[in-house]
Parts: sequence; structure tokens; C-alpha cells
Amino acid sequence: MSKKIYKIGTRGSLLAVTQCTQVKEELEKLTGDQFELEIIKTQGDLITDKPLWQLDGKDFFTKELDEALLTNKVDMVVHSYKDLGSERPQGIKLAAITKRHFAHDILFIKNETIKNLSNKKEFIVGTSSPRRIVNIEAQLSEYLPTDNIKVETKMLRGNVNTRIGKLVDGQYDAIVLALPGIERLAHSEKSLEELKVLLKDLNYMILPQSTFPSAASQGALAIECNEENTELYQKLQLIEDKVTVSEVSRERQAFNGYGGGCHLAVGVNVKRVGDNYIHSHRGKNEDKSISELRLESVSETFKGDKTNAFIGLPLEKVNGESHYIYDEFINKEQSSPISLNEKADFFATSNYCINQLENSRDSINNLWAAGTKTMKQLAKKGFWVNGTSDSLGHDELEILRQSKCIQVMNPKMSLNILTHRDSVSDTGKVIGCYERIETPMSDEYRRKLEQSEVFFWTSFNQYQRFCAQVPSIKDKFHCTGLGKTKQKFDENNIAAKAFIGIEDFKAWLKEE
Repeated sequence: MSKKIYKIGTRGSLLAVTQCTQVKEELEKLTGDQFELEIIKTQGDLITDKPLWQLDGKDFFTKELDEALLTNKVDMVVHSYKDLGSERPQGIKLAAITKRHFAHDILFIKNETIKNLSNKKEFIVGTSSPRRIVNIEAQLSEYLPTDNIKVETKMLRGNVNTRIGKLVDGQYDAIVLALPGIERLAHSEKSLEELKVLLKDLNYMILPQSTFPSAASQGALAIECNEENTELYQKLQLIEDKVTVSEVSRERQAFNGYGGGCHLAVGVNVKRVGDNYIHSHRGKNEDKSISELRLESVSETFKGDKTNAFIGLPLEKVNGESHYIYDEFINKEQSSPISLNEKADFFATSNYCINQLENSRDSINNLWAAGTKTMKQLAKKGFWVNGTSDSLGHDELEILRQSKCIQVMNPKMSLNILTHRDSVSDTGKVIGCYERIETPMSDEYRRKLEQSEVFFWTSFNQYQRFCAQVPSIKDKFHCTGLGKTKQKFDENNIAAKAFIGIEDFKAWLKEE
């Protein structure tokens, strides 16, 4: 079979050309055909002095590409899927959605700005996205290591180089961009060299999806072709990723359910974890606040009594309700801090680890938190936190740490995991910050545990210790978060229903 030549229509920005080149190289490897790039200017590229939601019309980044495709000037086009509206021209077919590795937004900031945050009353963030404006102004102050600061946004347009340049020039205290776009640039040798110059002396914060959900389908590339070109369609299907399709289809359905359009100030992210999907929706829609964090679960097997459920935290650590049972058996006592002199990345798994960090500030390269609660507690103590695994455990943390973009700013170093003394990990060095001390279990407390039918465990070690005292617990209905604890239950072939966190679990308990 002779080699065919196909033309790929693309916008002319560094990012658009870079991601099209990566698609081109993958397709040439898989098909043996030749693919050539055709640069096409769009209205969205030409108008950079206004945010898109203030302009009349729609499809600012796609109209000219659509015309080229329908008139056969090009054979296929590659879009950032978030730029595609829900209604596409007749004759154009969506051929493939590529695998996305990141969907998050990332905040860039100069290191000197972090040092001077305590002197600021206002913190100006560059962005023109309605959802970012709403969520950043409402939530970001809790993640900054300073008190009494007001976060405001200011319009930011232009390509990646221009936006970062404006930050470096001091026009903003920080800017927010899409991490997947920066990541694609970092994976191209030519654009990586430009990034190294642009990101010099900058720091970052990967914004947690649970609080700052990204745009619907952000991070995924959509490849379109003429619907009559069935041969090319079959070839493009080779690079479709089914997991990404399942996530972004849910995101776009939810986004359209809120009304859709570039003016809509709602972030929507869906992430598949095992057989579950985490939905995070946040923003405003017609002056109505949107805040949804829920788990779409494929399995539901419990039909018993949820009334006297066990929640594996001390009563004082949660908004306690008297009819639930809490952990009165295991107390956590902090260990004496040790001095850590070598530079490293740190992963703080709970607020019990903050004392250790207080003693090791000069050793911190990158600082990560297990969840948003710990991230905000660290910020209150004056720490700049680079991101969180969003309660998804070590595996999610390692995915973020693999980012080439952040390694440009902060080289990946050995990882110190701040956790309890009995913990083990194959992803880093465990630094014991607290230990678990058992207290005598009263007959009344033992009786309550025996009568409870539902248990939410915060660690597998906790489950084992309770079962050693009350063996009948093994036969009850077990629940966990989505991170390491769930993984340990799965490894030991113990059925456990997963939840995003305690509040998600408590909401399920109240369901009929």
C-alpha cells in the first residue's frame, strides 16, 4: 500500500503547532503515512484585547479551521477539545479524542512575590476565564501563606509566551494557565528551551480540582475530519483513548446542562478512579452558586441499617453527630521533630506533620499535601504548597511529580513522606511524625462496635487494630476514601465502598 499524504489544519500559536506536531508524529508512527501542518489564523488569535465572553458570536478558535476542512483545503484538524462548542457544522466528524495526562489549572508566581506576600493587601491574578475569575476570587486566599489578603483578577489574553512575559514584567502577582498546554510544550525539545527561559525564577501551585475544577474537557485533544473520509477516520481512531472519552463526555454533558458557552462561569472536571468517577463542579450560573463534589459509583450493595455507622476519626476532628460512632480507641501522639538538612520534596499527609516541617523549612524543594484541608492548614502556617493529591493518595502525587513543566522550575528530588511511624511506602522515605497509641476499650464501646453495620476506615492499619479487638467487624460493610486505604483493602481482597471523603460518606448515610 502506497504512503498517503494528509494535511493537518492548525492555529499558528506555539502551543497549537506543538500539540499538532505531537499528533502528527504519533500518527506517522502508527500508520506509516505522511502528515503535514497547514497554519490557519483564527478570529480568536487575532483579537487579544478583550476576553472572548465579551465578543459577539461564537467558535472564535474554530470557524476558519472548519471552513478549511469542509472545502478540503486540509484533511483533518486538531483542537483543544475545550474550544469546541457542542454544535458542530454538518459534514464534520469527531474522529478521535486523545489521552489526557493532566487537566488541572496551574498558578505561576515569582519567587520574590512569595517572599513578600505578608506585605500585600491585594493579590492580583491574571486570567480572562469567567470560571477562574469566580473560583479564584472566592477560594484562593485560603491557599496563600498570608492573612487578610484580597484576591482580585485582571484580564489576561495572548499566547503562553505573552502571558508569562506579563507576569515576569510585574503586571500581575500571579497568573493562571492550563497545565496540559504547558506540559505539551515541555515535551517538545524546541518549545522546552523557550519554557526554560520563560519559567526561570518562577514558582507554581497546581490548583486542586476539588476546589478549582478545570474547563470541561480541558487537557484532551479533539481530532476532526470530513465525514466522507472514512479511510482517514479509521486511521485517526487508532489514537483515541476510551478513559478520556468517558471522562470528557460526562464533563461536557454537565457543562451543557448549566447552559454552556464561553461566558459560563462554571468549572467541570470528572476523573475516573477505578470503577468510579469523581465529579467536581464549581462556579456561578445566573447568580446561583454551583458547588458539587460527588462520586459516581458503579456499585451499590448495602441495604442494611446506616444509623449507627462508625467514622474512623476522633469526634473533635469532624462535625460530630451523636448517633454515629467515632474512634475512641486509637489516639495519635506527635513524635519529636528531627532536623532534615538535605533538600528534598515533602509530602505532608495530615496536620500532625506540620511540626516536622516547621523544623525543616530550609530543606523544602517542593511541598505537597494529601488533601485540601491539610494544604490550607499548611498555608496558615506560612508554607507555600505546590499542590495536593486531592485525597487520592501516593499514586496521584507521583503523576503530578512526573510533570515536565514543574521540573523546569523545580527539579524532581527524593521524596520525604511525613506520616505515622508505622507507615511504609515504595514511593519515598517515610518520616514518622506521630504514632498511634491504643487505649483500653470499654465494654459499652465494644458493644456499640458490634452493633454497627457500616464502618468508614481512615487507614488499613486502623481496620486491622479494630478487628483484633472486635473480630465480628470483619463481616461488616466497609468504606474508605479513594487513596491508599482503598488500595490496601483491594490488595487484601476485602470489599470496600469508596467515597471522596467523610462529608461524602455522611451524605450517603442520610440517603434513603
